Amino acid sequence: MSDVYGRTPFKATRRGLIGFSVAATGAMALAACSDDGDAEVDLDAQSKGAMDDFKADTQFKATEPFTLSLLWTEWPDLPVTDTWTFFDEIEKRTNVKFELTTIPFSDAVEKRSLLLSAGDAPSIIPLVYTGEEDSFVSSGAIVPMSDYVEHMPNFQKYVEEWDLGGMIDNLKQADGKYYMLPGLQEVSVPVFTLVIRKDVFESVAGGIPETWDEMREALVKIKAAYPDSYPLADGFEAASMLNYAAHAFGAQAGWGFGDGMMDDGNGGLQYTAVSEGYKQMVEYFRGLVADGLLDTDSLTAANDGSGGGSVAEKFANELVFAASGSSGTAIEFAQALNETVGEGNYEVLQIAPPGGPAGQVVEPRNFWNGFMLNAEAAESEYFLATLQFLDWLYYNPEARELIRWGVLDETYTKDADGKITLKPEFSLDAYNINPGAPTDIQADLGWSNSVFADSTEARSLKESYNTPTFVEYIDSVLSTRTPRDPNPPAPLDEMELEQASLLATPLKDTVDTNTLRFIMGERDIAEWDDYVAELEAQGLQQYVDLVNGARTRFEEENS
Repeated sequence: MSDVYGRTPFKATRRGLIGFSVAATGAMALAACSDDGDAEVDLDAQSKGAMDDFKADTQFKATEPFTLSLLWTEWPDLPVTDTWTFFDEIEKRTNVKFELTTIPFSDAVEKRSLLLSAGDAPSIIPLVYTGEEDSFVSSGAIVPMSDYVEHMPNFQKYVEEWDLGGMIDNLKQADGKYYMLPGLQEVSVPVFTLVIRKDVFESVAGGIPETWDEMREALVKIKAAYPDSYPLADGFEAASMLNYAAHAFGAQAGWGFGDGMMDDGNGGLQYTAVSEGYKQMVEYFRGLVADGLLDTDSLTAANDGSGGGSVAEKFANELVFAASGSSGTAIEFAQALNETVGEGNYEVLQIAPPGGPAGQVVEPRNFWNGFMLNAEAAESEYFLATLQFLDWLYYNPEARELIRWGVLDETYTKDADGKITLKPEFSLDAYNINPGAPTDIQADLGWSNSVFADSTEARSLKESYNTPTFVEYIDSVLSTRTPRDPNPPAPLDEMELEQASLLATPLKDTVDTNTLRFIMGERDIAEWDDYVAELEAQGLQQYVDLVNGARTRFEEENS
């Protein structure tokens, strides 16, 4: 559900997001310090608790105990408790204790902004997606992390091994520095795509569609066989389906709309919502609605899993046969079908996003959530130890496994081939592992928590808690789809950010409203030119010129 740099506006309600030392020359390249010669903090005076021999793939343990303040986002169905083993084990292994400031998920982004703006934020600010740091850069509220990554050997190692250096460069702000560190993904596939009734598509429609045109043909056949159905659905106010579909039309939309600007093919940027590809996408989905192939209720109401109209219930009652979802959604649909069709009488499959006029392409390779540091953290006498601790917590493979599964030989076992098995007395209900076991390692112990677990992942770790069909999904995307190139960076300075915000918000409101109106048939596609004129009257060209000006400047300064 992320955009071209991994941004995401929120965590979806339907389950499924329920996400050595490098040679000196490589370290210098990754540090990406600004060109103005600004001096870094003198870490000799701020190295209390730090390890002298800290390396990648080794256990971090502070040489003396210290406490770090942490901003914790709490989901209503996963309340944090001080009895979680997670906190005790982290402190035992690292000598670092967390002091929590808790904010509710419902307005987490707003609460975080208020805390940072008021200077009251904790030191560590997790669950940050790329782009969310932009508004805090000019005020000096957060630490320029690029100044200090030379002290984070795990981060350096996996950026290099997983070939993410170019993506890291795209995090740079107008001053040439980057201010957040993202979660790294060894392999990147769209989190949300289509989840289908494979058995129905094979028996009724003749196979699994590879393109949106093939999908339409299949939906027509399914509609004929199940006349009461609207075989395709979204369930996320259209934002999910438009996100993963847009790339096949050469556009950006839905969750992936971002700032609205996308590569124009000539090194510059254009506004996606007036592009020919965007129009083709809108016309395609309008056609599905017109022919009764797309469930319009699922485009206008957020799916919270309640009531008789949820997509999962429609899936179970054979009124929907393909819908937006993730690996967790596939599990949810299967559980619902067990109650209606019966276990063994169906097959649910997560498929690679269909291709389209732009080719068999998917979203650019992306990051997942990472963290920022409050600027005051750089003044701490434990600053170097904090960097080492976070490098271990976010990027060390053993730490990542610990956060996901708990304590080896206590909550899970691991065989000689690296296969992880949760012990029978423990469950991970979020992924339907050992359902019915007395202790859920997430809700009861704090492992697989939503603040830290869905961040950096090696492919093997990602596969360890997902179903075999999700592993097939990863293989299918990697072997049959090509990620689009990321958009060229165009970081804005402080004044430009203010201007862009004033222009971009009303533009996007107009885009969102009219995209849905066109698709639902409430506005005739013949009025497309009028829609474009409405955007132009709201300052579209000024906005495009502003961003492209920043793009040109950045390119000249970093060529």
